Amino acid sequence: EETVLKSILVNDNTSIKEFLEFPARLYKSDKNYIRPLDKDIEEVFNPKKNKFFRSGECSRYLFQDQNGKTVGKVAVFINKKYKQKQPTGGIGFFDCINDQETANSILDFCKNWHQEKGMEAMDGPINFGERDKFWGLLIEGFHEPLYGMNYNAPYYKTLFENYGFQVYFNQLCYGRPIHAAVSEVFTKMHAKHSKNPDIVALPMKRNQLVKFAKDFTVVYNKAWASHGEGKQMDEAKTLKMLNTVKPVLNDHISWFVYHKGEPIAMWMNIPDLNQWFKYLNGKFGIWQKIK
Repeated sequence: EETVLKSILVNDNTSIKEFLEFPARLYKSDKNYIRPLDKDIEEVFNPKKNKFFRSGECSRYLFQDQNGKTVGKVAVFINKKYKQKQPTGGIGFFDCINDQETANSILDFCKNWHQEKGMEAMDGPINFGERDKFWGLLIEGFHEPLYGMNYNAPYYKTLFENYGFQVYFNQLCYGRPIHAAVSEVFTKMHAKHSKNPDIVALPMKRNQLVKFAKDFTVVYNKAWASHGEGKQMDEAKTLKMLNTVKPVLNDHISWFVYHKGEPIAMWMNIPDLNQWFKYLNGKFGIWQKIK
């Protein structure tokens, strides 16, 4: 017997609220789950905020069982800039109860949506946007997620693989204890270069963002110049990015290195925002900012 689910287009306040609340209910007993900020999710689906709507399209859906209970949700999208050999659409923001038939029904819905729009394949779970947020399926390392990273239960891997999804690429995210011993290579190189008067390391200063945006851009563009598709950044874009993270920049943990006054390296760190946001239950209004 096939699982018959009712699909509901998310297009009003009630359905948007349910889209945001369902995962929080699904994971209420998972101590590692940190609810993403509602505003971060809503910005993905706002044509005024997300430039990918200019060249693509996106819809999101809730799925209910016969009793009218939400059992899953998903977003389906086509991003014309996401070029593959065969026409490929995307799915993301997938959440589902631990039931293969329910998952199959939702993924069939996605498949049909894409086929009707001329797509021949679908990737997911990915974001309708850049890879810096909400990208990929977590398959190991089930601890508190870093800000902007996808988190899901271990059973999602089974749901996707049983449906027929295969690994496209592995995306790795590493951590290290802050007080752990530094690699010997670093210690040796530091001893060598710190004796060189031409090489200077300076901490980034929040009150000099224009200067550091310029230096960041130089280092970034030189470092990535040889990587085929040549992702170049300009100073205006860098400055905008640094101003966005300015409230959490810490002068002590972001460093720039100069050779005879020219920027040659940088190491930027920002505190993991999720360690604050986990107390806010997805909200980020005036009261949460004060908190």
